[in-house]
Amino acid sequence: MLSAGVLLVGQGTPPAAPPFPPQTISLPTFTSHASVAGTSYTYTLLGGDPAKGGTTTIPTVLAAITMTIDAPMDGAGRKAVLDAGPIAQHVVRSPIFADYPFASGKTQYADALMRTDFHAESASGDWHTRLGQPKIVPLKIEVPIGRGYVLTSKKTGRMLAMVDLRFMQQEIFKQLPKDAVHPDALLLAVVRDTTYYVNSDATQCCHWGAYGVDTSAGARQPFVLGTYLDPNVVDVDADVQPITQLLARFFRDPLHDPLYRAPRGAPSPGNALPAWMKVPTKTDTEQPRQNSASGGTGIASLGNDPTDVNWKNTVQASKPFVAAMSGVSYHLQNVALLQWYNQSAAPTSLQHAYSFPNAGTLAEPARPAPAGRRGGGAFGAATPAAVDTVKSVAMTGGPNGHKLIGYWSGYGPIRDVSPQWDVILVAFATPNHAAGEGQMQYRVNGNMTPEEFKADIKLKQSQGRKVMISLGGGGQIFGLESDADTQRFVTSVESICAEFGFDGIDIDFETPSLELQPGDVDPKHPMTRSTVNLIAAIREIHDHFGPQFMVSLVPEGSQTPAGYPGYGGQFGSYLPLIEGTRDILSFVDTQDYNCPPIQGLDGEYYMPGSVDYHAAATELFLHGFDVNRNPKHHFDALPPDTIIIGYLNSDTTPQIVVESMRMLVTGQSSLPTTYKLLRPGGYPTFSGAMFWTIDADRREEYRYSNVVGPVLHGFPTR
Repeated sequence: MLSAGVLLVGQGTPPAAPPFPPQTISLPTFTSHASVAGTSYTYTLLGGDPAKGGTTTIPTVLAAITMTIDAPMDGAGRKAVLDAGPIAQHVVRSPIFADYPFASGKTQYADALMRTDFHAESASGDWHTRLGQPKIVPLKIEVPIGRGYVLTSKKTGRMLAMVDLRFMQQEIFKQLPKDAVHPDALLLAVVRDTTYYVNSDATQCCHWGAYGVDTSAGARQPFVLGTYLDPNVVDVDADVQPITQLLARFFRDPLHDPLYRAPRGAPSPGNALPAWMKVPTKTDTEQPRQNSASGGTGIASLGNDPTDVNWKNTVQASKPFVAAMSGVSYHLQNVALLQWYNQSAAPTSLQHAYSFPNAGTLAEPARPAPAGRRGGGAFGAATPAAVDTVKSVAMTGGPNGHKLIGYWSGYGPIRDVSPQWDVILVAFATPNHAAGEGQMQYRVNGNMTPEEFKADIKLKQSQGRKVMISLGGGGQIFGLESDADTQRFVTSVESICAEFGFDGIDIDFETPSLELQPGDVDPKHPMTRSTVNLIAAIREIHDHFGPQFMVSLVPEGSQTPAGYPGYGGQFGSYLPLIEGTRDILSFVDTQDYNCPPIQGLDGEYYMPGSVDYHAAATELFLHGFDVNRNPKHHFDALPPDTIIIGYLNSDTTPQIVVESMRMLVTGQSSLPTTYKLLRPGGYPTFSGAMFWTIDADRREEYRYSNVVGPVLHGFPTR
């Protein structure tokens, strides 16, 4: 019997066969087995069996990509060109291909990683898995509008491209010459200064590339797509670090298929590990649950490495490992070893380490994810008993015009929602496709009867609160392509609002709904049929109930600020809705989470999660901007009292929220910032903050509402 956390090679009883056909590649692989908490795991890894020793050399082709971004990089309409050709030799001379004196021997980065993890299994010490010196192949790819854009920095002159990863992977293998690479070799595709979003959804960002097996050309082609970063492109990562991050994952999970979508509940090709929890941010003393989220069951699914210092990842557990070679410093990714994933209490790795190259990055093994939290996502909900230990803060004083807005999805009755919440958005009324496109339906969440729910709404309204119904939600597909669809939408929404007495509607149709059609370039004169019909429907519903009826929009970041550098497709898709409802719009609460980096009006780009980001993104609406950087299509400023910043409970901290509010209202922040408001004194009538969700806030002992609410309600009456 195997004890928990023991990693073995070539022995033990593998688990039952997975429900999909076994996958193979033409490169050499071996298997290892582990037993964790009574469950057996079998892994396929790159190279020869360490118990047999010897050296395995992987033939390698390096594709140096020249990428042209069609979305303009400036008001003159110029296209950005990011050419990886000049940096190809930097990659070749780095520890990716050149030998460096690691603790496990003078060798290449990925080989040293494997030798560290399988130190005990490779008793002879002569076991290696090396990359052959690469053949360099130039490749040209053009990124059309709607598939990506480029961010520019006036200060450094640098550029950072934001591109659809699915499009890029498919385009690489479409443009690659037929005889350039064969399945018995590894394709290492390198771009320059580029980050990606996955699943063709820009809210799922930001990642440095992909790895595994591509089958688009009919063969099972092993590949790694990585990014080389020039100095000052991002604050943390540099040069070959993103490439080593993806290369490390490939060596430990070579059968991974990034474009494969497994049926619900079924595993995907590649290695499945014990479900693990992310490493909490070391600097976070405010709340132990912060960043306590499931990391998944894979070898650090894209952007989810426990030691990842990617600027989008809120977990910054380590600085990069710096390798100096011939006067050049190369930045290498610290990664978790298999011993960490397998929760080994006595790791048999070199130096008994849980991480590589810096053995001190991870001091203890992974924490197992609780049942029900096997995929990525927020974790840390307090028990119901914990809710009773901290009470919600009472509202003091009268309304001052600043609002705390939150989504309620059924945890506890609405009557018990903290009085700090000024507007309650009930999530969600959803499309009922079986009854016809456009038809919406709502079923009361939680354990209340419809009558109890209606009574709760009236109670909150009698206390001066507003209760609105949110339409859509993540994962919902929606469109109004015909007049019949539009009429079904209008009739069903009016019926829901009348039945429950809602104060208004909140529009939350997310990607891929409402994407702009090719050629739709002016948000003031939209051409996309579904968008035009939705604007007309919103106006008809508003007019039906009268001027007191509230209308709000809750676009994703990619659906609003991203329209500045790259209007088209999902980018800026809510701008026509804002333009078409300006005169009846109660507020816009843009989601500043699950979003790409943005271009600020100061000529710099900013990364999500900081006060700088929230200020820069918000001022785009406070001052307006040229859509797609085109002065012919200007998006005019919105009144400050209609603008709300949207936050995700598990993706920020009360301090970040409070300081963002304070900076925008007063122009001051106690946190260091680099973004300078275009109006230094702030915007006294700026509205406030929105959260997903009220439910999570209550489960976490009113962590946000007890702090942010009093700050907002303590500002001078606007």
